[in-house]
Amino acid sequence: MMRSLTRHSLLCFRNKDLYCFTHRPFFTVRTKPPSQGIINIIIRVRFGTRFRSMSASVSSSSRTVEQMVAENEVQQTDKLLTATNDDHGGVIVEMTTEPMDASVFVSLLRASISHWRRQGKKGVWIKLPIELVNLVEPAVKEGFYYHHAEPKYLMLVHWIPETPNTLPVNATHRVGIGAFVMNIKKEVLVVQEKSGMLRGTGVWKFPTGVVDEGEDICDAAVREVKEETGIDTKFVEILAFRQSHKSFFEKSDLFFMCMLHALSFDIQKQESEIEAAQWMPFEEYAAQPFVQRHELLKYIVDICLAKKEREYSGFSPVPTTTSFSDTRSYLYLNKRDLNIH
Repeated sequence: MMRSLTRHSLLCFRNKDLYCFTHRPFFTVRTKPPSQGIINIIIRVRFGTRFRSMSASVSSSSRTVEQMVAENEVQQTDKLLTATNDDHGGVIVEMTTEPMDASVFVSLLRASISHWRRQGKKGVWIKLPIELVNLVEPAVKEGFYYHHAEPKYLMLVHWIPETPNTLPVNATHRVGIGAFVMNIKKEVLVVQEKSGMLRGTGVWKFPTGVVDEGEDICDAAVREVKEETGIDTKFVEILAFRQSHKSFFEKSDLFFMCMLHALSFDIQKQESEIEAAQWMPFEEYAAQPFVQRHELLKYIVDICLAKKEREYSGFSPVPTTTSFSDTRSYLYLNKRDLNIH
C-alpha cells in the first residue's frame, strides 16, 4: 500500500503485515515488519512524474527509516535546483531561460527547500527571468514573495527557519542631483522644463536629474547638465543634500545639490525635455517669487551665494578603495578644512 503525506511530516500506519512510511510529498517508503532486528525497506522517490525505486535492509536498532530517506535525498542532489551560497547563511538560485513545466519546478523546489532546511540555510533568493513567468504563481504558493523586479527578471524570496525574517528589504531610496553652474561672468545656468509640475509656469530652475544605476553622483551631475543644456562642466563639490520620504512610488529620495564649473558656454538645449535654457544673473534667479516662497530653495540660494563669495566649503569627491574591494569609489569630504589638494 502506498500513500502520500502532507509536507514536512513523517507518519506510520499499519495495513495487515505492512508498515508504510512517507516523507515529504516526493517520498514513499514501505517496510515489512522487523524480523530479528532487520527492516526491509522499499523507497520510491518522485521527481515530477517519474519515480525511482530503491531497496535496502537496515538494522532497526542502528538506523531509522528517517535516516535512510535523508541519505537517499542527499544522493539526489542532481535533482535539486542549482544554487550558490550567499554571505549570510542563505542560497541564491539563478534560473536559466530554458522553459520548465510548473509541476517539475514545484517538485524541485520542494526537494531543494527540504535539503536546504537540513543544511540550516535561512533565506532563499530565486532570480526568475521574464521567460519563466509561468513559475511565479507556483513559487508564491510555496511561500515565496516578491522582493524586487527589473525589466528582465523578478526576484522572489523565502525565509526557511521559524525565526524572525531578517532578509534585507528592497532598495529604499532614489538619488537625484541639482546643478549650480556659474560662468566667468558669475551668471548661473537655468532651464525651463517641458514636463513636470513647473511646466508652463515660466519658472527658471537649476538643471536636475536622477542618478543612474552604477553611476557616481559627480558623474551624474556632469551628465545631466550636458544632456539638458549642451554645456560641458567640471564637478566641484556637493554643497548640501536633502532627504525626503514617500516621494516616488513610496520610496524615499536623496537630493544632492552640486556645484560645477562651466568648461563651455554655448547652450544647446535638449529639445525633448527643456523648453528654454539660458545664463542668468544670480540675483535675478534668486528674486523669482517661486524661489522666495519655498524655504528649501531659499536655503539653496543662501548656500550658493556663500559659495559664490567663497565663504562656504562643500564636499569634494576623493577617489578611494577599501579592503573589501579594489573598485574605485568616492568619499565626499570638506577638502579645504582638511588641507587636501
